[in-house]
Amino acid sequence: MSWPLAANLSLLFPELPLIERVAAARQAGFDGVEIQFPYDTPAKQLASALAAAELPLVLINLPAGDFVQGGPGLAAVPARQDEFDAALAQALRYAAEVRPQRVNVLPGRLADGVARASALACLVANLRRAADAFVELGIGVCCEAINRLDIEGFLVAGSAELAELIAEVDHPNCSAQLDFYHMARMGEALPASVAALAGRIGHVQFADVPGRGAPGSGEMDFSSALNALRQADYEGWLAAEYRPVAGDATSPQWLVQWRQQGWAKGGEA
Repeated sequence: MSWPLAANLSLLFPELPLIERVAAARQAGFDGVEIQFPYDTPAKQLASALAAAELPLVLINLPAGDFVQGGPGLAAVPARQDEFDAALAQALRYAAEVRPQRVNVLPGRLADGVARASALACLVANLRRAADAFVELGIGVCCEAINRLDIEGFLVAGSAELAELIAEVDHPNCSAQLDFYHMARMGEALPASVAALAGRIGHVQFADVPGRGAPGSGEMDFSSALNALRQADYEGWLAAEYRPVAGDATSPQWLVQWRQQGWAKGGEA
């Protein structure tokens, strides 16, 4: 089994304006793209760039309020329900034009003065709400765990916590987004992370550790992780969400190697 590869345009090709990164991803040999928060780019402009490059948009994030600036975000803060609802409406409008395959709802940080149980209950309800809304567009919803070393106080931080969350949501249109980098930063063996989420994984992202660089720049055992995905019969995308250095994205040697090894589907590079 091999998988199509998506370029995360929020991190790769940083020397280019976002809209030009779509064509750059095509030229580098990627099969699709994902973007964390594309909303500053007009939807029609992004849709046109995707069509010109003949690349699918694999994933975007739901707007997350102040999360990027260090705040708790929206999805797990009961007092911010109106803001979450507005973010959901914005994402639905945008997604209707750019047609991502999935939308990721970030749990965010545990807000001051909010009990963890209350935050999780709010998150579960909002994931169900988002899953219901996006199913009408044929778009899946997912949710990811992020390590607490890089982002202190993140509400959902390991594969066990993420598996428990997805089981509690219990919605056919809501799956787990598994990020190899974040699970490795939490000290998890990646085959165990895959096993904990088997049957519930909707999307996979990766970067090497430490440093969040390209595959081969660090110590991650990608072979064992990808073998575990095969054993779990994962059939989705693998998305490169790493911090590039010169040449990493425009001529990614790891991508050539993954195709030679049968991990990645053939591309146009």
